[in-house]
Amino acid sequence: MSEFHVLRDVLIIFTISVVVVFAFQKLRVPAIAGFLVAGTLVGPHGLNLISDRHQVEILAEIGVVLLLFTIGLETSLSRLRASSRLLWIGGPLQIFGTILVVMLAGLMLSRPLDELVFWGCLLALSSTAIVLKTLGERGELDTLHGQASMAILIFQDLAVVPMILMTPVLAHESNGAMGIIVETLLKSIVVVGLIILAARVLVPHILNHVVGTRSRELFLLTIIVLGLGTAWLTSLAGLSLALGAFVAGLVISESEYSHQALAEVVPFRDSFNSLFFVSVGMLMDPRVILEFPHLVLTMLGVVVVGKFTTGAVAVFLSGASVRSAILAGVGLAQVGEFAFILAQEGQRVGLLDGQSYNIFLSVSVLSMIITPFLIQRAHRLA
Repeated sequence: MSEFHVLRDVLIIFTISVVVVFAFQKLRVPAIAGFLVAGTLVGPHGLNLISDRHQVEILAEIGVVLLLFTIGLETSLSRLRASSRLLWIGGPLQIFGTILVVMLAGLMLSRPLDELVFWGCLLALSSTAIVLKTLGERGELDTLHGQASMAILIFQDLAVVPMILMTPVLAHESNGAMGIIVETLLKSIVVVGLIILAARVLVPHILNHVVGTRSRELFLLTIIVLGLGTAWLTSLAGLSLALGAFVAGLVISESEYSHQALAEVVPFRDSFNSLFFVSVGMLMDPRVILEFPHLVLTMLGVVVVGKFTTGAVAVFLSGASVRSAILAGVGLAQVGEFAFILAQEGQRVGLLDGQSYNIFLSVSVLSMIITPFLIQRAHRLA
C-alpha cells in the first residue's frame, strides 16, 4: 500500500502549495518562496503531514533533472563556448574567493583550518535550480548577467565532486585520497567527453527517424530517455544527475528539434520542479530560528553579503561590466542545494556537529527564500 501513501503525500504537497502560492501571488511574492514555505509547513518540523519523505525527495530529484535538461535545451554549445571565460575564470574565482573569505574570518575566531576550508566549500555553492528558474521566468537567461550566473553555477556543480571527495581528507579519515580524487576527476572528464561526442553523432539520426514516424508520444518518450539516460550515465562517473541532464539538453539544443523538445518537456518540468522546492523547505526547522534568532539572522546577513561580494568580483574580473557583475552577484548570494549533500558528508565524518548542521540548514533555506526578492530588486541596486 506504499504507493497510496506516496499519492497521498504528493496530493498534500500540491494542495498546500496551491493555497500558499495563491496567497503569495496575491501579495506579489515569487512562487518559489511560496513552495519553500509550503515545504516548511508540511515537513517534519512543521505540521508533519508527509509520511514518506524519501519518496518525495526522489520525485524532487527528477524535478531538478528536468529543470537542468530544459535549461540545456534553451542554451547551446556555441553560446556556452562564448561564455568560456566566465566559466573557467569566474567560476574558480568565485569558489576560491569564498573559501578565502571564510578562512580569513574564521582564523580571527581561532577556528581549525580544515574546518574553515570545509565551511568555505559549503558556502561557495549557490542554488542552480532557484537562480536559473527565477532568471528564466524573468527572461534574463540570455543577458550577460544571466550567462555569467549560469557559467559560474555550472562550474560549481562540477566542483561538487572534488569537494565531496576532499571532505574525508579534511577530517583526516582517508589515506591515499588524492589518488582517488584525481582518478575520479579524470574518469568524469572522459565519460562526459564520450557522452557529448556520441550524442552529437547519434542524436540527430535518432531524432530524424523518430520525427519521421509523426508520433508525438514516441518523440516525447525519446526525449525523456535521452535526458534521463544521459543523466544516469554521468552519475555513474561520479557527477550529479542534474549536470548530466544539462549536458543532454545542450546536445539536443544543437538539433533542429530543440524547440519542439522544449515544448514537450516544460509541463513535466514545472510539475516535478515544484516538488523540489517543497522538499528543500521541508529541511528547515523553525525551532532553530526561534532558539538562535540573532545567530541565524547574523549568519544569513554575512552569507548573503559575502556571497554577493565574491560573486560580483569574480564576474567583474572575468571581463563583465560593473552592472552585470552586481546583477550576477545578487543572483549567486544564497547557499545551494548541493551544499546539503556536502553538509551531510561533513556531518558523517565529524566536521559538522548536529547543532551546526541545523543552523546551517536554517540559514541556507532562508537564503533561498529571499533570493527571488533579491533578484527582483537587483536592477534597482545595479
